[in-house]
Amino acid sequence: MKIQPYVQKLQSSPVYRDFQGKFKDAFLVAGFFVIDFETGSNIHQIDYYVPSKKKFAAFTLDKAVQLQLMTAMDKRTPEPLDIKTNIDLDALQGIIQDEMKNRSITQSIKKMIAVIQNQKGQKVWNINCVLSGMDILRVHIDDNSRTVLKMDRASLMEYMKRVPGLKGASPEEAAKQSEPSKEDIAKKIEQLDKLKQALQKEEIELEKQTPQKDKAPPAAKASSKSVSKKS
Repeated sequence: MKIQPYVQKLQSSPVYRDFQGKFKDAFLVAGFFVIDFETGSNIHQIDYYVPSKKKFAAFTLDKAVQLQLMTAMDKRTPEPLDIKTNIDLDALQGIIQDEMKNRSITQSIKKMIAVIQNQKGQKVWNINCVLSGMDILRVHIDDNSRTVLKMDRASLMEYMKRVPGLKGASPEEAAKQSEPSKEDIAKKIEQLDKLKQALQKEEIELEKQTPQKDKAPPAAKASSKSVSKKS
């Protein structure tokens, strides 16, 4: 599943042309994707940053193109992103599953929330997976080398406490919060944006707590690279 067709759909839309006319300083900073392996209900967003407004413009590209402006949580200006990726969306699951085997994680991936962005000049996939055991698996993958830079697992119950709108919900309900709804798509996009903001806030906190870049053990990195060569 290539990302570029979604960018082309966005850039050919009247919504985007109107946006570009109003905010000529805007530039692309991220791709945000929700892939549900159980229901097939997927969400694709392309994010721009508007320096003059200090806001993010999130374009949802499923069905009609929709735009929503969001206030930036981080005062730092995000890095511009070349959306042409080395890893396709449908290849992420395989890379993660190979690393899960290396770490003896036997659960299956039910849903994947993937963000592609530049971090200190490095194009990185920041991924949160909902596992069959109702855990959250957090993964960082370098897009150029297809190397797993980081992987850790957390309880979904603990994760729910940090995400707006999920407190008090059961794990099953929480796992379904970001699924698109035909009846109320605007409300679901709002929920998705809250989830995205929570993920961004968590990434900022992790950066503050980690003085050096987390990297996978040498054995794990070598395994990831071997998988890349085979593919």
